[in-house]
Amino acid sequence: MQKSIKTLCYLFCAIIVSAFSHVAVAEDSEAGVELGVLKCNVVPGSRVNLVIRSTADVECEFNNNGTIERYKGETGIGLGLDLSFKSDEEMHFSVISATSDTTAGAYSLAGKYIGGEASAAAGVGLGAKALVGVGDKSFSLQPLALETSKGIGISGGLGFLYIEADK
Repeated sequence: MQKSIKTLCYLFCAIIVSAFSHVAVAEDSEAGVELGVLKCNVVPGSRVNLVIRSTADVECEFNNNGTIERYKGETGIGLGLDLSFKSDEEMHFSVISATSDTTAGAYSLAGKYIGGEASAAAGVGLGAKALVGVGDKSFSLQPLALETSKGIGISGGLGFLYIEADK
């Protein structure tokens, strides 16, 4: 059973890479694939927990080989369980993005991302997210985000991240 799941994961990744290659060729000369790290910090005091839904404002930086783009937006659990009280929340997403514009300052990651999320905290907290999304200029995959925080509680469900350019 585990071998079948691994095979499906490899097949999914191959399809994604194939899609990225197609987009990079089909668009203009600025099109391509962006790889980098998106670091997001939850704005202190902005978290709202409603048990089955939670939201928090975020400020993010995308580092693509030394080029920094700043984003702002919202993250949380759209449907699930959130019984956590956290502070100092920080998320790091590894980003693979097929985009029509790879020029510096294009803010091609702006968009909406959804996927699975789970975290637990008892003093120090850890969590993970896997999100997929579409922006105005890109299709992006955040295969894994690692989250750190301080606090107590557990959460899990359908997570989201909505970001826009913070110019």
